[in-house]
Amino acid sequence: MTVVLQARDVAKSFNGVPALVDAALTLRAGEVHVLMGQNGAGKSTLIKILAGVQPRDGGDITLDGAPRQGRTPRAMQAAGVAVVHQEVQLCPNLSVAENLLAGRFPRRGFGIDWRQVCAEAKTAVARLGLAVDVNATLGELPVAVQQLVAIARALHQRARVLILDEPTSSLDEAETRRLLALLRQLRDEGVAILLVTHFLDQAYAVADRFTVLRNGQFVGEHSAELPRMKLVQLMIGREPSGTTAMREDRAASTAEPLLEAANLGRGNAVVGVSFSVARGEVLGLAGLLGAGRTEVARLLFGADTADRGELRIDGRPLQLHSPRDAVNAGLAFCPEERKVDGIVAELSVRENIVLALQAKRGVFRMLSPAAQRELAGRFIMQLGIKTADAETPIGLLSGGNQQKAILARWLATEPRLLILDEPTRGIDIAAKQDLMEQVLTLCRSGMALVFISSELPEVLRASDRVVVLRERRQVAELDARGLSEERLLRVMAA
Repeated sequence: MTVVLQARDVAKSFNGVPALVDAALTLRAGEVHVLMGQNGAGKSTLIKILAGVQPRDGGDITLDGAPRQGRTPRAMQAAGVAVVHQEVQLCPNLSVAENLLAGRFPRRGFGIDWRQVCAEAKTAVARLGLAVDVNATLGELPVAVQQLVAIARALHQRARVLILDEPTSSLDEAETRRLLALLRQLRDEGVAILLVTHFLDQAYAVADRFTVLRNGQFVGEHSAELPRMKLVQLMIGREPSGTTAMREDRAASTAEPLLEAANLGRGNAVVGVSFSVARGEVLGLAGLLGAGRTEVARLLFGADTADRGELRIDGRPLQLHSPRDAVNAGLAFCPEERKVDGIVAELSVRENIVLALQAKRGVFRMLSPAAQRELAGRFIMQLGIKTADAETPIGLLSGGNQQKAILARWLATEPRLLILDEPTRGIDIAAKQDLMEQVLTLCRSGMALVFISSELPEVLRASDRVVVLRERRQVAELDARGLSEERLLRVMAA
């Protein structure tokens, strides 16, 4: 097949931290190419470079064999490269037709030829088999239709390369099937398609070829005949070790459940999960990127509201309308994105540690400055937080010490159940070891924990039982005693 776009040795750093190192990608006409990789692999950065949104620090990009000098979105669009982002980036207050032709309106005299606008818009949506009134306001239409309008706009720009970043993340099963069928149609018309998705079933349904990135580096290009297990191994960077879980004090729990979830779900984000966790027990949540682990954690903490199923605590129904309800029930949550959802970078270590406890107490029961200093000092010493003093802005601390401070924040509320979402991501080995020891210490003290990690050895080491999620559904619950990494990986990737 004819090579349309090729990227070689692409490099990009942010503040001296490499995001891409010698990344490579080859797109061919009439082919669906799926870009795979875990969080932090560099997929989004590469897409932004291909779209001209971000400049590259090094490497070459060629179109039809010729070097691509233009590095702006307008230049790349003019060259036939169109990107449809995960979040639809159109104008919801404008009509479908206006969104389709914005910036390229046909002219008539001194104004816009609206009759021609409507005619071209109807042709564009008809190409996709989309039955929609082109005069309708875009924001009033379903998300799936908006996504298709974004694709129609890209194709109306005569795109030869169509890049789709997680296009099915907001679609239901029927809408997803429709979109995948459209991709096959466009492939047959000769469009070079780059699809970024974390859904293995969808990837294998349309892929002609895979490219795998890991830690910003090109791992390899493979045909769609690549076995799923091999693809997953390429993404995570190693063969399963075959080792079993490492917790020496693991035993089947005989305690009554503290928290129970029954068919808990929210739209398409979580289809339905059922499990329980007892005092002194660690329940692991395992799954590949996009399996629904964080979505489940957010439901347990009231950050998102479930629209079906039931939560019970101590056998009594638990209604969570907000995180405040969860905190009042004795739940705590260390989120995955600590810099976005965790720390308040401009505040001191002390202020970050006392934040949740003060919120729980309310504005009429303020912690005195002396009480704040005592609390912060105690946790700084207990968790080994490396900081000059408690008044140091937390944004100046290393990632591992920021994570310890977030853990301290929630321990200060004396929770009954702690949810840890990727607590060791992006921190050094020594800090990982410290945090894992804290997890096991909390368990031995009688606290219940829900533990989420992409690092399977961590899941196996910490957990008593492991709930496995795939494609936002619960597919298994496994006893961690004797569970090998290979068996867990096979269930995750089946």
